[in-house]
Amino acid sequence: MDRYEKTFTVRWADCDANGHMRNTAYSEYATEVRMAYLTENGFGFEKFLETKVGPVILREEIDYLRELRMGARIAVSFTSLGLSPDGTRFKVSHELVREDGKVAARVTLLGGWMDLRTRRLAPPPVALADLLRAVPRPGAFEELPNAGERHG
Repeated sequence: MDRYEKTFTVRWADCDANGHMRNTAYSEYATEVRMAYLTENGFGFEKFLETKVGPVILREEIDYLRELRMGARIAVSFTSLGLSPDGTRFKVSHELVREDGKVAARVTLLGGWMDLRTRRLAPPPVALADLLRAVPRPGAFEELPNAGERHG
């Protein structure tokens, strides 16, 4: 598998007054796909509560390439661009692709795992780290710094 993806229909609530998909909806679809991947692979919300770990976004960038409007069908992919050896930090990409096959937007995210007791970045449970290692890597991949190391 070279990518994990889900298909959605852009809803009324996803659009702004101009009839375009609003900027925050792009992030929301990307989040939905990431969490679906984890849930389908045995690491859903209950597991986060149990292990006292949660995802944090360190940086998010969105490249808007083509218009999306209400009722549009979109495929949202999830691929890995980087990971630290201990799994603490991750870099992922999401492409939002229209039915005509054209990429409408690209969301790139740098994130990490927070220990909810210490409120610091920390290595995730082994099962979660293994899921991150299994995210499809279709292109260039970078090794990110471990917990406690500086990110350049």
